[in-house]
Parts: sequence; C-alpha cells; structure tokens
Amino acid sequence: MINAAAVIKTIRMTEKSNKLSSNYGQYTFEVYPSATKYTVREAVEQTFKVTVTRVNIQNRAGKPKRTRKGLATHASDSKRAIVTLKSGDKIELV
Repeated sequence: MINAAAVIKTIRMTEKSNKLSSNYGQYTFEVYPSATKYTVREAVEQTFKVTVTRVNIQNRAGKPKRTRKGLATHASDSKRAIVTLKSGDKIELV
C-alpha cells in the first residue's frame, strides 16, 4: 500500500483541465517530483475509488524571473500527472 499524500499534492482546477475532465475523463494532478506513473495510478485509485486506464507525466521547468531589485531567479519546477479514467468512472471535485 502506498501513502497517497506522499504522491499527490493537489488537483489542478483550470479551464483546460475542466474541459478534459468533462469531455475525455482526464483529470490533472500536481504531484511530487519523486512520483512515477505507477505510484500516481495507485494513489488515485486508492483515494478516489476509481479505475485508472492511463497516466501521462509532465515535468515542467520553472520560468526565468527577475526580482524587484533586478536579480535573476526562476520559478519553481513542477511535475503534473494527467490521469485517464475508465469510461463511466468520475471524480467528484465539488
């Protein structure tokens, strides 16, 4: 058994992710950098009691930024997982 809190940070609620969930049964999660496709699958299935058919992972590099003092820095890196559920399964978000 895997600890789902150690894999999933948050569920992403954006206009694009809402469209994916309503049309294709895909849900977007922000996950910890050490998460793999297999751990994400287990965590989602345990947490929401659904059947996962596919997991896609995106590693997103933080964009370069400048502070008010003019110093160069960058935003944090992030990792996202797009999870496709079996047809008929649904995650209630509200």
